[in-house]
Amino acid sequence: MIHKPLSDPRSEALTRKPAGGRSSKALQKGQATRAVILDAALALASHMGLEGLSIGALAESTQMSNSGVFAHFGSREELQISVVREYHAKFEEEVFFPAMRELRGLPRLRMLFERWVKRVSVELDSGCIYISGAVEFDDRPGPVRDALVVMVVAWHAALERAIRQAIEEGHLRQDTEAHQVLFEVHGLILALHHDARFLRIPGALDRARKGFERIVQFYKTNYETNTLLESSPSVTTRGKTKR
Repeated sequence: MIHKPLSDPRSEALTRKPAGGRSSKALQKGQATRAVILDAALALASHMGLEGLSIGALAESTQMSNSGVFAHFGSREELQISVVREYHAKFEEEVFFPAMRELRGLPRLRMLFERWVKRVSVELDSGCIYISGAVEFDDRPGPVRDALVVMVVAWHAALERAIRQAIEEGHLRQDTEAHQVLFEVHGLILALHHDARFLRIPGALDRARKGFERIVQFYKTNYETNTLLESSPSVTTRGKTKR
């Protein structure tokens, strides 16, 4: 995982053995209902922002009663925080975990960026909760802002860790400042989201990828050339050929 999950007493309550002999079937039904509500809430928040969420709007969307939705979340604030967590979990599944299958260093860093770009591409008609949430809550202290900050900082830490690993593996120069690379890469994503979603400028995805490769080329060592030489089937030494 790229973060230590925030404690969620309501979620923990769902996984504890119920008192009073409540059947596991009823418990599973409650969990399934909560998952349906959360999916609908995530869809609404993607289009309307976290501030657009309300118990009433969600009840209408899921064709449930207000009290039925309230029973699973308790408050609008808890609903918003649950949506932030759900978005982060999906982000992990689509961006972080697939990239972890790549080799440490530049291959993994490249995949993290590519998966991130693909994630943005499917959000063009909805929106990124990390970005929209930052606009909504940048100057509004409270639990929702705190939850957003935790998730975004966790993602940035994972990306910065991949950059540092690329330095350790000799793929990026030793004098590379990891946080500066992170800043530049994140800036590409913000520009991509702005141009592709807001301005609807064609070719924004390709420009983001070109921008990333320019960053890599600026900081990269010649490790790829060395790797090709080392993996060559024959190396000439003192006039003799080794195989």
